[in-house]
Amino acid sequence: MKQKKLVSLSLAATIAISVAVAPVYAAPGNAISEKVHVNQKSKAPDFISGKLTTPSEKSAKDIVFNYLSHKKELYKFSKEPFSSFRVLSETKDELGYTNLKLQQIYKGVPVFGSIVSAHVNQDGVLTAVSGEIVPELDKKQALKSGAKVKSEEALATAAKDLETKLGQIPELEHSATPEFVVYVKDGQAKFSYAMEFEFLYPEPGNYQYFVDAQTGVVLDSYNQIHEAKPTTGLSGTDTVGTGKGVLGDTKSFSTLTNNNGSYLVDRTRGDGIFTYDAGNRTRTPGTLWLDADNVLNTAYDGPAVDAHAYAAQTFDYFNNVHNRNSYDGNGAKLVSTVHYGRSYNNAFWSGSQMVYGDGDGSTFIPLSGALDVIAHELTHAVTDTTADLVYQNESGAINESMSDIFGTLTEYHFNNNPDWLIGEDIYTPSIAGDALRSMEDPTLQGDPDHYSVRYTGTGDYGGVHINSGISNKAAFLLSNGGNHYGVSVAGIGNDKTGKIFFRTLTQYLTPNSNFSQYRVASVQAATDLYGSSSSEVSSVKAAFTAVGVN
Repeated sequence: MKQKKLVSLSLAATIAISVAVAPVYAAPGNAISEKVHVNQKSKAPDFISGKLTTPSEKSAKDIVFNYLSHKKELYKFSKEPFSSFRVLSETKDELGYTNLKLQQIYKGVPVFGSIVSAHVNQDGVLTAVSGEIVPELDKKQALKSGAKVKSEEALATAAKDLETKLGQIPELEHSATPEFVVYVKDGQAKFSYAMEFEFLYPEPGNYQYFVDAQTGVVLDSYNQIHEAKPTTGLSGTDTVGTGKGVLGDTKSFSTLTNNNGSYLVDRTRGDGIFTYDAGNRTRTPGTLWLDADNVLNTAYDGPAVDAHAYAAQTFDYFNNVHNRNSYDGNGAKLVSTVHYGRSYNNAFWSGSQMVYGDGDGSTFIPLSGALDVIAHELTHAVTDTTADLVYQNESGAINESMSDIFGTLTEYHFNNNPDWLIGEDIYTPSIAGDALRSMEDPTLQGDPDHYSVRYTGTGDYGGVHINSGISNKAAFLLSNGGNHYGVSVAGIGNDKTGKIFFRTLTQYLTPNSNFSQYRVASVQAATDLYGSSSSEVSSVKAAFTAVGVN
């Protein structure tokens, strides 16, 4: 949960069309219908839904690539799909849909952030193609020639720039590895080297860098902090410990006990949950938490008790409600570090683990003391391994809002003094009812509750925390109902809201999704779950209309 700072937001329009197509699509009695959502800035489609093909027994890959081949003119890519896309994954969901995720490539080089998510139903009908393809790359003059700068030179340039930003050389969690990509910004496409620098000292950071492969100039960089080192060789018996959390409440949790004592290690969930003590230093993960008698009741124990127990509850929420085994769907270990730094007013997902400060006692108390904060941060990990929403501008605001949504829904799921406030349990302890954000009324903290009043500056990486209020208000209305800006929304409850947004996040959103694409993706998710003429779909549409997203 990064400190709030003050996106240039692209507009989009929806075009509903009925398409007469070649016989490859429409056999007698099988009408094809399409709704094409077009990004007004790029003029490229970013979401197509409907009955896009006729039933087929061919593989999902063949169905999708055949469709894209016949849509070359619409998407404006120059070559056949087999040379324009690479299959990243193929999975089947609980509804029977086969989901293909495709990476756009140009001359064999991946186009950064250009991911397509396509869905084929049980009858072999393509029902949706989500994601924006960069058009007409063959016409980009800068891509006519290849790299002139070596990858190690680009790495050195980015490292030097980062050192200048920080004032010293950071201690990296792992080596940065340049990847040769096509990077597109403001309509300009360039061969570039992309790399990430993850570090926690001298301050937490996870910087994404792009260096021009022809000139060696830094094209762009941003901090996307929002994955720890495994414990090996540890044996013992799985036990249950008890302890008091930050707020003084008693809870139980899984531990591992041997002759040394009891460790905050939970081997009953996925590849494990591990909780560490940084000892008020800024090195991670720190020391694996060890207790003599498996009863953790001291004030110093509190942050560790909550971090460990709430990580388990968040794991259980996603596993039991959404059938997702840890944040990556494959049981990835959850690692937390508490007592990070001194009076550190933050908590965050670093890219490989959770980190919690103790707060200064005035602005914050220990940040692991709130279930919604822990679930918020771990939802960032879910996002990183699914939609991978770029942490800038509109996609970054959606990223933040998804974390708020599932932080809140986890709190409600476990009836942990639930409400539609974020971080109220650990924020400004002397001010009753205060919170970092209100999803019911984002304006209480100065955030927008409607797209028409969105923040359009460059601070906060284009308003990733600020403009999250727009989506947060839509989620609140969808669940609870209400009237907003003259639009009435019929609430559908938390469970259905969670199912719709989880499917939206994991199945339809792509790295550069904007708010308009977010709307049509959510409508599609609700359609998959409840049918196109359902009251749930109507409520989704009304909720987004109420916050000005059309």
